Amino acid sequence: MTTAAASDHKATGHSLAHAHWLAKAAGLAYSDPATVTAKVGEWGFDRVRHHHTRHTPPFPLQDTQAYTAASDSMIVVAFRGTQPVEIRDWLSDITTPPWPGYGGTGFIHFGFGQALDSVYADVLDAITTLRDNDQTLWITGHSLGGALAMLAGARLYFEDPKLLAGGIYTYGQPRTCDPLLAAAHNKAFAKRMHRFVNNNDIVAQVPPEPLLHHVNALHYIDASGRIRDSMPLLGALVDRVKGLTADALAPARDAIRDHSITKYVDAIGKNL
Repeated sequence: MTTAAASDHKATGHSLAHAHWLAKAAGLAYSDPATVTAKVGEWGFDRVRHHHTRHTPPFPLQDTQAYTAASDSMIVVAFRGTQPVEIRDWLSDITTPPWPGYGGTGFIHFGFGQALDSVYADVLDAITTLRDNDQTLWITGHSLGGALAMLAGARLYFEDPKLLAGGIYTYGQPRTCDPLLAAAHNKAFAKRMHRFVNNNDIVAQVPPEPLLHHVNALHYIDASGRIRDSMPLLGALVDRVKGLTADALAPARDAIRDHSITKYVDAIGKNL
């Protein structure tokens, strides 16, 4: 694969080609460090830092993993996700206090706050060290990684608005924050936040409102694989039923199957 085919390091705005490549970058975060280093090298990134910390949320010991890759024109931070059952455990706990939102605005889920906090200093150091040519900065992630990408962008912006020159792309992220922080994020990242949801993806539906909320900028992949930038509520409900009935033998598996990062990469690729 050539560098040009993998990514456009000069990209400054939204395109499906850029979304497709960043979905691949999010998927790569599940790989071991040696694989990550080799692949981003093929993509034209000559410097990479790996981030791995351990922390103890209300559930068993968890890892937060991410990588930061840099070229002369672009820096990408990609957060690793987790399995749907694990993120369900995180989000079903209601005994933990809310974590303060960034910029003194609202709040976020405790588990997400702790996970990001455990790795944030190292990620910030990588960004500031590798950013030696005024590169654009893009943050991406799938599942839990999508939640951390969205929140990392918010924290970076509220601490230094000039730092995040690029945008955020997430795939199958859960709801992350209260309405106050969601509104502040929508304003700060207008046209720079892109949240992809694949039909019945179960993780994108938890936890239910009003416990936590999504930010805007939705790109919805319907049951036929078409990407829609808007979808009326009734139309979305009908489309989700269509997705559930696509597998007559096991319709319930659709919600888990739709969460796969491979499904996101393939669906976006077919829309190019």
